[in-house]
Amino acid sequence: MLPIKKILVIRLSSIGDIVLTTPLLRSLQSTWPDARIDFCTKALFVSLLAENPRLSSIYTLEAPPSDDYDLVVDLQNNFRSHAIVRSLRRQHLVHYRKANWKKWLLVQYKINIYGPYRSVVDRYHDALKEFSVSGDSLGCELYPSSSDRAFASTFFDGGKKTLALCFGAKHFTKRYPPSRFTALLTLLLRDAPVQVLLLGGKEDAPQASEIMEALPAAFQPMVLNLAGSCSLMQTAAILERSDAVLCNDTGLMHIASAFGKKLFLLFGSSSASFGFLPYHAPCDLFQVEGLRCRPCSHIGRDRCPKGHFRCMNDHPYSVIASNVRDYLKI
Repeated sequence: MLPIKKILVIRLSSIGDIVLTTPLLRSLQSTWPDARIDFCTKALFVSLLAENPRLSSIYTLEAPPSDDYDLVVDLQNNFRSHAIVRSLRRQHLVHYRKANWKKWLLVQYKINIYGPYRSVVDRYHDALKEFSVSGDSLGCELYPSSSDRAFASTFFDGGKKTLALCFGAKHFTKRYPPSRFTALLTLLLRDAPVQVLLLGGKEDAPQASEIMEALPAAFQPMVLNLAGSCSLMQTAAILERSDAVLCNDTGLMHIASAFGKKLFLLFGSSSASFGFLPYHAPCDLFQVEGLRCRPCSHIGRDRCPKGHFRCMNDHPYSVIASNVRDYLKI
């Protein structure tokens, strides 16, 4: 085996993609247990990795690494990561191959040549085949701090089962409409003594308000709107303690998966073929089959190109509510 002593992993964005690097960090440490492993990401996402015991140092675009490395693993593979790589002296360099042409074929012509499902985590490992770095059957990893966990604990003292609802997403076509979430919650809460926590960033707060305002008054005390009031790792600590998670295809989905949470996942314009399902975490995937316009993007769009938004509007919220109720045994 090659004498690898210093490793740099580069993944600049975004939340879910960075969480999905954590199994590879575990594999690198397993392959070279005495090696130093550093990470470079955007400053916005440092908190996701700050408590990870497998990492020695975390660098950012604003404060990039400058050490010499035996191995650089570029999982971003774009012009920004290439600039970082060029600034370093390194012995070995590997890039994650994104196979964007496969995404293009599936989005533009609905030609799917991905074959059997493979997670992007497995594709990350492919970049290191020549070094005999192999994966395992474990999932992603996150490490909230003790203060994050103390913050989260204040929302779990009622003894009720807790459903975390991650209702947001960066792009419109990945967001289940707030009115549909309200209808789903109304069915669920009508028969179920469950606590619901609305989780998201400040950008998601308007949608949370829509859900709360449309919810019948009798059910509003059972739903706590935390959107925009928690840090990213405080949100992670809340997900860690929740009994189940109902979510869109978003970064919080991957954070929840790192704690092995049962996920009820709503796919809209995207496709599982892209490789971004929860990694080794229990999941019920809901997606509207038979739509010739799906997927219309591999990252999401700001509006439905067809105007009907059937990929989200056609989800049977009564079935989803029933599945959540059955899982929680309430």
